Amino acid sequence: KWDHNDIVIKGDIAAQQGILFAIFQMQQTYTGEDERLNIGPKGFTGEKYGGVTYWDTEAYCIPFYLSTSDQKVARNLLIYRYKHLQKAIENAQKLGFTDGAALYPMVTMNGEECHNEWEITFEEIHRNGAIAYAIYDYIRYTGDQAYLAEYGLEVLIAISRFWKQRVNWSEEKQQFVMLGVTGPNEYENNVNNNWYTNYIAAWTLKYTIEAIGYVQKEGKVEPIFEKTGFDAEIEIAGWQQVIDNLHLPYDPGREVFLQQEGFLNKEILTVDQIPEHRPINQKWSWDRILRSCFIKQADVLQGLYFFEEDFTEAIIRRNFDFYEPMTVHESSLSPCVHAILAARLGKREKAYEMYLRTARLDLDDYNNDTEDGLHITSMAGTWMSIVKGFAGQRVREGILVLNPYIPTQWESYSFRIGFRGTTLTVAVNQESVVIENPSETPLNIEVWGVLLEVSGTKIFALENA
Repeated sequence: KWDHNDIVIKGDIAAQQGILFAIFQMQQTYTGEDERLNIGPKGFTGEKYGGVTYWDTEAYCIPFYLSTSDQKVARNLLIYRYKHLQKAIENAQKLGFTDGAALYPMVTMNGEECHNEWEITFEEIHRNGAIAYAIYDYIRYTGDQAYLAEYGLEVLIAISRFWKQRVNWSEEKQQFVMLGVTGPNEYENNVNNNWYTNYIAAWTLKYTIEAIGYVQKEGKVEPIFEKTGFDAEIEIAGWQQVIDNLHLPYDPGREVFLQQEGFLNKEILTVDQIPEHRPINQKWSWDRILRSCFIKQADVLQGLYFFEEDFTEAIIRRNFDFYEPMTVHESSLSPCVHAILAARLGKREKAYEMYLRTARLDLDDYNNDTEDGLHITSMAGTWMSIVKGFAGQRVREGILVLNPYIPTQWESYSFRIGFRGTTLTVAVNQESVVIENPSETPLNIEVWGVLLEVSGTKIFALENA
């Protein structure tokens, strides 16, 4: 595993220690051999959360295993959710949803909801979107479109039915709205029209329609329609209405998406204006936290990270500059998203700061909570901060994309990345980028916007970036 997955950083001991610690924890936490198993937020390091499964798996952990392990490892994480589909439908039925709508649990062992806080269990429904996104992410990376007909489309249909029933029509706005939710930022509860939740709901509906079209073209859709009782004409038309008319809160003055309706009613402050009392979740009352503008973790920025191709760089930059100064990062899920977006925007010092924040979250006990165990999600985020952040790894139209640069604090870094049966070695120093393909099969990749075929070794001058 180390021969395949090691990341070597020279010139920065703290950064090197952080990524080695992260890879070790990720590899010992999950092997992918048994689709009945999943990833606990603390791995095997502590009993808090009881080893249950969260949306952390789909949103943060799958990218690591896609690049570092056999394809079946990430596939088994998806099959785990497929095998819980009937339980997800039953969970939705308990809340009054009908006709095969599914709400996956926030916390689970066997598919049933195990969480005991109502604002999480009933309101933090964005987790449904993360499960749909993981199907998309897996297929985009592996090219395994067959997964849709085998498992994925059933899950997407059930989730989309939930989103269709969860919105309601607002006569005042003349749009669909989504009321009473909690977004990824858990320092806001029971809000209306959380931008991230609304966006990922509409995206899921759109992706499900695309998935139906693909499976239909393959001639495999009728058994799925029959099994799910799907009326394509009526249901797709209803989904399209939601896609076209779902309210997404926006402030035209600042030209930013609003985390939720009413967000600007708060006093807008920045984290550096908190002179004491950190972390606030251990020092402040919940009343004070909920009335503040401070953000536990990436919320709007989570959506911009997932769906960056939907937005211009200027839009991403304005939203980053607005929300980043208000984010206290008191969740392990947060710093890596900010690191990746900062790298994307050329904010290299901020990207490095956020990398160290996620890489050393537990080693330096940033949030004063390691007595409960380590944060496996921040371990996955550490890997993502390097590979998706500093190296700019993406997949577009079946092509592996790299836009590498190196932090000024480092002499060099190198990593390996598996992609569709080929493993590349990428080494970056202050002068050059070296990409090696040791296999006999050439691989087309895009580097700094240039499409090229890699067989053997390719060397690029770093100043071309």
